[in-house]
Amino acid sequence: MAQDKHWNIPPRITPEADSALAAFPPLLRQVLYNRGFADDPSARAFLRGEPNINTDPFQLTDMRAAVDRIRFAVQNNEPTAIYGDYDVDGVTATALLVETLKNLGADVRGYIPNRFDEGYGLNNSALDELKTDGVKLVITVDCGIRSPAEAAHAQAIGLDLIISDHHHPDNENLPPAFAVINPKRHGDPYPDKDLAGVGIAYKIAEGLLRENDQIDVVNGQILNSLLDLVALGTVADLAPLVGENRVLVKKGLRQMSQTTRQGLFSLAAVSDLALKKINAGHIGFMLGPRLNAAGRLKEALAAFQLLTTNDVFKAGELAQQLDMQNRERQRITREMQTRAEEIALSDDPDAQLLFAAHEEFNSGVVGLAASRLTEKYYRPAIVASKGAEETRGSCRSIPEFHITDALDQCSDLLVRHGGHAAAAGFTVRNENLSELVLRLKNIAGEKLSGMELKPTLTADAEVDLSEMRPEVYEKGLKYLEPTGYGNREAAFVARDVKVKNSRTVGAEGKHLKLSLEDAKGVTHDAIGFRLGDWHNSMLKRVDILFTYEPNEYNGRVNYQLNLKDLKGS
Repeated sequence: MAQDKHWNIPPRITPEADSALAAFPPLLRQVLYNRGFADDPSARAFLRGEPNINTDPFQLTDMRAAVDRIRFAVQNNEPTAIYGDYDVDGVTATALLVETLKNLGADVRGYIPNRFDEGYGLNNSALDELKTDGVKLVITVDCGIRSPAEAAHAQAIGLDLIISDHHHPDNENLPPAFAVINPKRHGDPYPDKDLAGVGIAYKIAEGLLRENDQIDVVNGQILNSLLDLVALGTVADLAPLVGENRVLVKKGLRQMSQTTRQGLFSLAAVSDLALKKINAGHIGFMLGPRLNAAGRLKEALAAFQLLTTNDVFKAGELAQQLDMQNRERQRITREMQTRAEEIALSDDPDAQLLFAAHEEFNSGVVGLAASRLTEKYYRPAIVASKGAEETRGSCRSIPEFHITDALDQCSDLLVRHGGHAAAAGFTVRNENLSELVLRLKNIAGEKLSGMELKPTLTADAEVDLSEMRPEVYEKGLKYLEPTGYGNREAAFVARDVKVKNSRTVGAEGKHLKLSLEDAKGVTHDAIGFRLGDWHNSMLKRVDILFTYEPNEYNGRVNYQLNLKDLKGS
C-alpha cells in the first residue's frame, strides 16, 4: 500500500477577501486566497499571467558588460561559443542563444559537454579545444557558477568568458570571468531569483535585442519565437511556476501551440501529443523526458540539433532516436531503482538518508533513481556511479533537508559539487567516499531525527462531489495554468464517497480506475495513477484528495477526478 500521507487543508477564505474577490466563482476565490491573492487586481494579474515586477534585464549585475562584449564580438565577427549543460534547461538555453546570435549575424556555435567523458559544467580540455578552434568568446548557460578554477584557466589561455547560471553561487569564490550573470549573486538587484538557466539566457537575448530601451517589431518577433524554448527548459528543470517564470511559460505555451520549430513538431508527433492543446504537464511528462534522454544515455547533441534544425527529415530521425533512447532510459531506471533500493536498505534500513553506489550504475540515470527513492521513502536519497578513481553522485531531497547545504559542509572531501535545496550532484575521489557517506548520514540524522517524516499533500478546500461540474473547470480552474512545481493544481478533498466499482489499468495494473457516487447519486469517473495497489483492499466508502480535469479521448471530452490519495472514511 502507498505510504501514509498528511493532508493539509488551509483555513477558509476571510469574509473581507471573499467580498473583494466577489467577481470570481466561489471555489476559485478560495483557490486564489490560498495562493496569496486577496484583492481583485492582483488576482486578475495572476490569472492573466502578467508580471508584477520590473523585469528589465539590465538590473542583472554584469548584464551591461556582457551585452557590450557580445555586441563587440558580433561586429568584429569573433568566433563565439555557447557552452551549455546536457539537461533540457542547458540544451534549450544553448539553442536560444545560438539562435539569437545567428539572427544578429554572429559567428556562433553551441558546445554541450558529454556527461560521461567530461562531466557537468566547464572543463579545461573543452576550453582548450575551443581556443584551438579560434573561439574568442565563451558564454556559459546553466553552468559555470561553481567553476572558479576553469574560469581562471580560460583567462590564462586568452579566452573571454561570460558566465550565466541560476545555480547557487559560492559568493566567497565567484569565478574570475569577464561577466557573471546570476540573480542569486549576493547583492544582485534583479527581483526574481527563480529564473531557470534558459530564463537567464532569454534575459541576455532581451538585452541584446534592445535599442535605446526599446524593442522594435522585428526584434519583438525574434524574442517571441524563443519563448517555446523558455517554456520547455523552465518546466523541465522544475523552476517554480510563479512570478516571471509563470509569465514566460504561459507565453511560451501559447508560442508552442503555433510553433514553426520543426523539431518540436517531430517531437510532439513521436510523443502522440497535439501541440494545439499543450500544457505544462505535457512538457514535464512527455517532451522533457525525451529531450533529456539523449544526455542521459549518450550525448545531448541530438537534443540540441533537434531544437535547431530546419530539415524535416533530420528532425523526424532525431525525434525517433530520442523516443527510443527514452524507452531504454525507462528500462534502465526501473532496474537501477530496484538495485539501489536493495543496496541502500541492506546497508542501513533506518538511516535518515538513503545511499547506494555501484560500478554498474549508469551515471546518466542515477538522478532519476534517487528521485524514485525519495518519492517512495520520503527521505533524502543519493544514488552514485562508481568509477575507477572517482564516484559521481546525484542527490534528491525533501523540503525538510537542504541537500546542497549538506554537501557544502563536506566540501573538503569533494572534487566538485553544486545544486539546489532539493537536488544536487557531486564528484568525490573513491578514497573519500566512505567518509562522505558517514558525514552526510550524520548531518541528516541530526537534522531529521525526531521529525515525523511523511509527505504532505495540500488541498484547497473540502467539497461535496456534486460541486464538481465542467463549468467549475472551464470558468475557473483552467485559468490557473500553467500549473506544476511552485504553482500546484487546485486540489480538493471529498469525504465519505461511495465506491461503485474499481479496477486496475495500465502495465502491471499500476493505475486505479474508479467509479464514484456522490450524496446526490451522481457518478464521477476517477483515475489514480500509481494507486493500483488499492484495488485488492478497496473499501465501500472512502475519503479522496483529487484534482478535477478534462479527459479527451477519441475527440470526446469528459471530466474526471484525478486521485492523488485516498483513505478509508
